Amino acid sequence: MNLTYKVHPIKTRYQGWTNYCYIIEDIVSRSAIVVDPSWELSKITTKLSELETELTAIILTHSHYDHVNLVEPLTKMFNAQVYMSKKEIDYYQFRCSNLIGLHDQQTISIGNMRVQCLLTPGHTAGGMCYLFSESIFTGDTVFTEGCGICEGDGSSAEEMFRSIQRIKSEVSTYVRVFPGHSFGKTPGHTIEDLYQYNIYFQIDNKEHFVKFRTRKNQKGIFDFK
Repeated sequence: MNLTYKVHPIKTRYQGWTNYCYIIEDIVSRSAIVVDPSWELSKITTKLSELETELTAIILTHSHYDHVNLVEPLTKMFNAQVYMSKKEIDYYQFRCSNLIGLHDQQTISIGNMRVQCLLTPGHTAGGMCYLFSESIFTGDTVFTEGCGICEGDGSSAEEMFRSIQRIKSEVSTYVRVFPGHSFGKTPGHTIEDLYQYNIYFQIDNKEHFVKFRTRKNQKGIFDFK
């Protein structure tokens, strides 16, 4: 398939945190989407300028601060529309400019790109993944080498199990995964690759999954690279 968009990963850091955000460049319309704008605003704006694209939308996988803290500066600069799952908005009372709530299985069009919205709770109450033709943006639901912790308000290891099972059953194996964090592997591995690299893709029993995800004394859970 000849893709009409390009994905540009941007690694950003702040006080020990390392996040990935993404610019999705619409080749046809020259518009752009930013996914989970985190730290280092200048990296994002410089890349948009280099690409000669206009930021028209920001899509947010969940409401944790390290994924949303640059939303307001970017909306002030570009007046972009901001998308997040309605469940996440309502549960955490998230607010920002130009905010639009999304529902599970909703399809939105941004420029010439069509985006399917998949509700994937677990890390948060209303986490959402965004499925493009050959790419999925998973935030802290799925990493190449793991999945998000399930310990905060609205978190649930049981829901995380269901969300990962859903991704396994509904998303084609050739689709490339672009997560919010990495433990060392570069973003863009396929769903098929995750069966090799991600132990949470290998556990099909819910009780085993929950017990393993919530085990005590886990080390290195925030050692993002």
